[in-house]
Amino acid sequence: MLAVLAATVAASGCACGLAAEAAEAAGRTSVAIRGTKFLVDGRVTYPGRPVEGMLLNSRMVQAVFDDENPATRGLWRYPDTGRWHPDRNTREFVAALPLYAAHGLRAVTIGLQGGLPRPGAALQRWHVSAFRSDGSLKPAWLSRLDRAVSACDTHGIAVILSLFYFGQDSRLENEAAVLRGTDAVTDWLLARGYRNVLVEINNETSTRGYTFPILRPARVHELIARVRRRSRGRLDVGTSFAPGVAGGTAPTDAVIRSSDYVLVHGNGLDPSGLRSLVRRVRSRPAYRAAPKPIVVNEDSTALPSLDAAVAAGASWGYYDQGLPNYRDGFQSLPVNWGINTPEKRAFFDRVLELAGGPNPRPLSGR
Repeated sequence: MLAVLAATVAASGCACGLAAEAAEAAGRTSVAIRGTKFLVDGRVTYPGRPVEGMLLNSRMVQAVFDDENPATRGLWRYPDTGRWHPDRNTREFVAALPLYAAHGLRAVTIGLQGGLPRPGAALQRWHVSAFRSDGSLKPAWLSRLDRAVSACDTHGIAVILSLFYFGQDSRLENEAAVLRGTDAVTDWLLARGYRNVLVEINNETSTRGYTFPILRPARVHELIARVRRRSRGRLDVGTSFAPGVAGGTAPTDAVIRSSDYVLVHGNGLDPSGLRSLVRRVRSRPAYRAAPKPIVVNEDSTALPSLDAAVAAGASWGYYDQGLPNYRDGFQSLPVNWGINTPEKRAFFDRVLELAGGPNPRPLSGR
């Protein structure tokens, strides 16, 4: 297995060059849903493995991050340059993708309003958003996103693209801007021809921090339906719920009914609580009427939770907040995107074990 892994990484070459190549061949990797299983390039993921039909994934929401607030921008500076470099951040993420794929990782979550960039921060003074106040999209963000999604496309990795994040959705001026932004992202993805993108409307819709009612549980299904209609079913869409307490927060029937896949978060839950959450999703009338994949795309670094999710039939997502030291974690900035800590190595080794080998290379000329 180690020989196969080494050969795969060596064959990948320079990931920076591959990003440019992928931009000319968008749509090389296709992700689809059949019943409760995911297919990549028309094949069920991980065939014959305990994770068959799942998307083992990792939360990489800061892959295209930038901060427009000069008062906080310096918080993310790299130790070797003393400055924050958004293009460097994306470039180093892209460079790490061949190694992720070589371990069998099939999806990453990337955010258009980032995620919490340092542990325990209560007040989000930073300005992190791919959207202007009127909902139009910023070219610099689209450039970084294109590089990231193109590189994932090249390496057979799906992107769960999270549009809005609590504490940053207020950067948009009103609900009309939220609608405009949702439409703009949908149109951009369709124009680029990507088939490896799954849409997450917002991160943890059940969190109280959202400014606009349309991003809260009672109405977020309207945005899910909007993306499905506008894309004519070409984009699979869902939204995630906060883990909550006492077994987690299950999505509403309206969200389950309108979604193509069900997103839940498990951080804060022990393995028993995570299994209970998955069972609660399956018990909902809307789910029983139309079963679909259940995906945990944020949990923890705890591998017993990974095993619990897999045993319950749900995809699992690694979440490593880390520290702002350019070493630990995949979320606190600046991020070291390498598999460079015991926690990261343990996760990727477990993914490789469950996957039984690296991702199949996408077919050329598609």
